[in-house]
Amino acid sequence: MEDRSIVFYDGECGFCQSTVQIILSNDKSSLIHFASIQSSFTTSFFQSINEPIPDLSTFYFYHNGQLYSKSNAALNVARLLKFPFPLLFIFKIIPKFIRDFSYDLIAKNRLKLASNSCRIPTVEEKSRFIS
Repeated sequence: MEDRSIVFYDGECGFCQSTVQIILSNDKSSLIHFASIQSSFTTSFFQSINEPIPDLSTFYFYHNGQLYSKSNAALNVARLLKFPFPLLFIFKIIPKFIRDFSYDLIAKNRLKLASNSCRIPTVEEKSRFIS
């Protein structure tokens, strides 16, 4: 499992599901997998890497044996997507506390930003979801 790149997201949040759809559509290698924070897999996974139980308002990305959260997670995912998304990594020059403050504002309002409707993934895309 440590060789997988995994996005952990709030499975009941429309904004989060929209973010997953953007990643699915733009993952240039099709190697990013997805797990709902509410899943038993996520609980077991976080325990196995000695991390606290994940917070529903936080976006996590596990890549190359490292767990990223909030803005660091988003920027590291962007690096793996099709152009122009990797350009977003330039925001890494902004101090983390400022980036995470902006992230927290969006996270606080995420349930209002998008509906809970989402497209149905293809068979290939379904294979990238871990439950």
